[in-house]
Amino acid sequence: MPLHKGPEKPDERPMSVNPFYGVADPVGGMTEAPPKHRLPTAPMPPTTAHQLVRDELMLDGNSRLNLATFVTTWMEPQAGFLMAECRDKNMIDKDEYPRTAELERRCVAMLADLWHAPDPSAAVGCSTTGSSEACMLAGMALKRRWARRNADRYPGARPNLVMGVNVQVCWEKFCNFWEVEARLVPMEGDRFHLDPQAAAELCDENTIGVVGILGSTFDGSYEPIADLCAALDALQERTGLDIPVHVDGASGAMVAPFLDEDLVWDFRLPRVASINTSGHKYGLVYPGVGWALWRDKEALPEELVFRVNYLGGDMPTFALNFSRPGAQVVAQYYTFLRLGREGYRAVQQSTRDVARGVADRVEALGDFRLLTRGDELPVFAFTTAPDVEAYDVFDVSRRLRERGWLVPAYTFPPNREDLSVLRVVCRNGFSADLADLFVDDLTQLLPELRRQPHPYTQDKGAATGFHH
Repeated sequence: MPLHKGPEKPDERPMSVNPFYGVADPVGGMTEAPPKHRLPTAPMPPTTAHQLVRDELMLDGNSRLNLATFVTTWMEPQAGFLMAECRDKNMIDKDEYPRTAELERRCVAMLADLWHAPDPSAAVGCSTTGSSEACMLAGMALKRRWARRNADRYPGARPNLVMGVNVQVCWEKFCNFWEVEARLVPMEGDRFHLDPQAAAELCDENTIGVVGILGSTFDGSYEPIADLCAALDALQERTGLDIPVHVDGASGAMVAPFLDEDLVWDFRLPRVASINTSGHKYGLVYPGVGWALWRDKEALPEELVFRVNYLGGDMPTFALNFSRPGAQVVAQYYTFLRLGREGYRAVQQSTRDVARGVADRVEALGDFRLLTRGDELPVFAFTTAPDVEAYDVFDVSRRLRERGWLVPAYTFPPNREDLSVLRVVCRNGFSADLADLFVDDLTQLLPELRRQPHPYTQDKGAATGFHH
């Protein structure tokens, strides 16, 4: 065996120890309550810090029982392992994490093929933190294309964006942040989303585009994208105005391709310039990842694209955000690989079946009227029947929360402020067994609700945390 000598001269260098490795004042950690709104003076043991945080989080709602959110609340353990392994990878560092960047590129290619891009190899796209960022990027591209076409009038002319009043709040933010006039098509009667002809009538030479929603957050219904494009085709024939369409497919763009294959809403329509979706909704990935795609390079102005050095080459990027973990992109690729088309079809069909089944059973209780039935998005909205006067939807939402269920109640926007509804979002992980428990709890609450002298909700605006 080898023989070793001691050091020829004393090693006087002190060892460097990470402060996290030491136990910090264990007695103080047990007896001193840390401040809540300023940094503590001294460190505490990791077990103490962990338990303090964990105990407080126990008061959060159970995400699996949250029927308000569209966001994925369950994934396979293998996906969780991959995400844990990639949470320290910065998605923006394409040259340092080339394989993560490659998985992102593959996801864009898969979505381009899924959404029938004329030439999937020519489509351009990117991952985002979610659909809100994706919508901002799509809106920026629409505005920049309009500004280039109207360079002789802009910035004097004010651009506008046409959409239904049911759009997600991110579109209102876009119009506010980027100084675009929001032209909203109101709801009318039993039409709870955009009317194609009404949208076309709001368009003029300053319209940067029209937003169509494939899956309204208010009731789960699809907007008629093909009819919208047809109305804009007719507008162009009459006036020469060529208005592009962006499809906000935050939820529906990952449902319709698998369950509604005959529905034409995507890049098969020449007027559709861009599409977004939320990978963390019916893309079946934990938050937060979204995707934005443009049908070709012409649809995304080159001046919006920044270029970074990528393995000695050129990597174009388009984003509002900068640093973010690569974990969600890796999880999206895992899910695409894991399920494939048939797997996604099976998962989404199961979810739609649950939504339809719960909707039918809610209707059968007799106290409620369905607005939608879960046959587009796996989402349905319902309100109290006309003869129910003892309680309202806000009472139902409040009482369900006592049982652990989060079901939002809210009032519709103009011109249907008279209508208040409950909405149930069915996601993968909300099983038929959980659906049975939900209906059982709702059924058990009804006798008490029926005995109320009147609805108890005073401030409907504060009665729900729903912000769709």
